[in-house]
Amino acid sequence: MASNNDRTPAARLGSRLLLAGAVGLLVLTGFGCKGVSQEVAQRSQPMTLKYWTVYDDEAAVQPIIAAYRGLHPNVNIEYRRFRYDEYKNEILNGLAEDQGPDIFSIQSTWMREWQPRLTPVPAVMTLPFREIQGTIKKEAVTVLHQVPGITLKQLANDYVDVVSSDVVVPTEQADPRAPLIPRIYGLPMSMDMLVMYYNRDMLNAAGIAEPPTHWKEFQDDVKKITKLDTTGAIIQPAAALGTVDNVERAVDILSLLMMQNGTVMTAEDGTAVFDKYTPETTGQPLPPGAVALVFYNDFANPEKEVYTWNNKMPDSLQAFAEGKVAFFFGYSYHLPTIREMNPKLNFGITAFPQIEGNKPVNYANYWVNVVSKKTKHADEAWGFVQFMAAADQAQRYLAASHMPTALRSLINGQLEDEDLSVFASEVPTAKSWYHGVDATAAEQAFQEMIGQMLSGESDPKKIIELGATKVNQTIK
Repeated sequence: MASNNDRTPAARLGSRLLLAGAVGLLVLTGFGCKGVSQEVAQRSQPMTLKYWTVYDDEAAVQPIIAAYRGLHPNVNIEYRRFRYDEYKNEILNGLAEDQGPDIFSIQSTWMREWQPRLTPVPAVMTLPFREIQGTIKKEAVTVLHQVPGITLKQLANDYVDVVSSDVVVPTEQADPRAPLIPRIYGLPMSMDMLVMYYNRDMLNAAGIAEPPTHWKEFQDDVKKITKLDTTGAIIQPAAALGTVDNVERAVDILSLLMMQNGTVMTAEDGTAVFDKYTPETTGQPLPPGAVALVFYNDFANPEKEVYTWNNKMPDSLQAFAEGKVAFFFGYSYHLPTIREMNPKLNFGITAFPQIEGNKPVNYANYWVNVVSKKTKHADEAWGFVQFMAAADQAQRYLAASHMPTALRSLINGQLEDEDLSVFASEVPTAKSWYHGVDATAAEQAFQEMIGQMLSGESDPKKIIELGATKVNQTIK
């Protein structure tokens, strides 16, 4: 049921987080001004905005669409969900044929790749609102409000830091000789975080009372849980780590290990530098990125004490759901899958392990809603994106999708949620890195680095140097 705020547009604007500043709204009615009256009529014409996305069921966004239409009855939102494997091609083909979406979702690491096809948030949006006016005789009238677009300051205040680093892109001005200016190209409704799932029964059997919080503890627990036969074959693995093809989101795990170890992933100009030494590590045998790669590979190296996983193992998610491995690294979207695959599994969720003594670093994996450069209704499209991302509407979405939030104001509330508390606790320390204009190619470069370590390549420094070279081929 809609709240009172849903029924009163002015009050909704006043309370809406991302539309703060609406106290300066310019109300344009048709009385006594023929030009304005014509603009009201033009802006009030029925229109349809195409909204394309992946993963979300329509039920998670339909209440938000209905609430937006309550304020803007002339705007119809046509929602369409695609399979991930077809999504990019559908958008590209649709935009090429001028049949594509007005609004669509992209992975945060795709932002630079898609930026040339996107419209940044306008400084001001002129939007038609249906309001009830009159004292004696009440009647519905359409008025135009000038609604401010979210600013860089508001973005930084409202969202955790990683959002600004991902959705703000330096953009050319009309005069190409003028300096680039930062523009906002998208807004998230949620933010998923990489965490550690653990099998309570397997930890209990090994005499481990609590899951590890630091990597040294994790290594010790792996050695306690792992069981090998007389030939060195793994009978009971402890952790799904070290390989690439059978480890869910192996690239994300390796990226996070690098960042936790102090690796600078990219320079200010976006160039990949994860193969470089930092001032603190100059003179050491390996740069911090290579140290992280070796650490990851050790869990799949038969010569190491922490050997616990190899390419012969099943998919890490399947193995964990079947109770065959003690530790699994995944996201909140894995939770319902695990429960569906094995309702009786006795497992818990805890924060991703950290390096003791270092500042916590966690990994953000999330999608943002963006507006196509080809849309004929940029104000209305961005008005809907802002409306969806505002705290009250985002809360509706999060409740339906059971996802962690990206908004600072909603984190404390999710800390009380049994399923989401661990994910929400990591959000303030979330980081990401610029993957260039071809995020898929950058991911492939990381997969190849892991593969080279598995094949017995002896020089991890050369491996990550080659990986950085490949990633830099995608930097523009």
